[in-house]
Amino acid sequence: MDPTISIEDPRTPDVMRLLRTHLDFCHSVTPPEGVFALDVEELRRPGTTIFGIRNARVLMGTCALKIIDAQHAELKSMHVLQVERGQGLGSRLLSHVLDYAEAGNITRVSLETGHQEPFAAARELYARTGFRMSGPFADYPESPYSVFMTMDLPR
Repeated sequence: MDPTISIEDPRTPDVMRLLRTHLDFCHSVTPPEGVFALDVEELRRPGTTIFGIRNARVLMGTCALKIIDAQHAELKSMHVLQVERGQGLGSRLLSHVLDYAEAGNITRVSLETGHQEPFAAARELYARTGFRMSGPFADYPESPYSVFMTMDLPR
């Protein structure tokens, strides 16, 4: 069965587990002051939409889109389970979220990710998709732990 992507409720038990895995990963490789991942309550705030990719109802990954202003959004909580990586699920999920943003008249999507080696595959995915290096955006401070990237839409 082909994986499906849909909007998720971050309070769903399997979504909560995957988000906990994401937060644990971020905290395992980044000092607390450098972790900007959102928790479940933050992902429930108005203006934030979380997507899940599932195969036979099994959640394999998530990605959220947080509106910054009428034309600018931020990619958040991008995580594919370790055992599911290497199948192109992250690319599919990212493409879906960017299409959703574009359909909502968003003209720019930015993101913050880690500079450490465990984030290298994510940075490569973002670069392949068309994101380019940028400086901090929204209310992010300069951080030695962060890499900032942005992409103009339409792609």
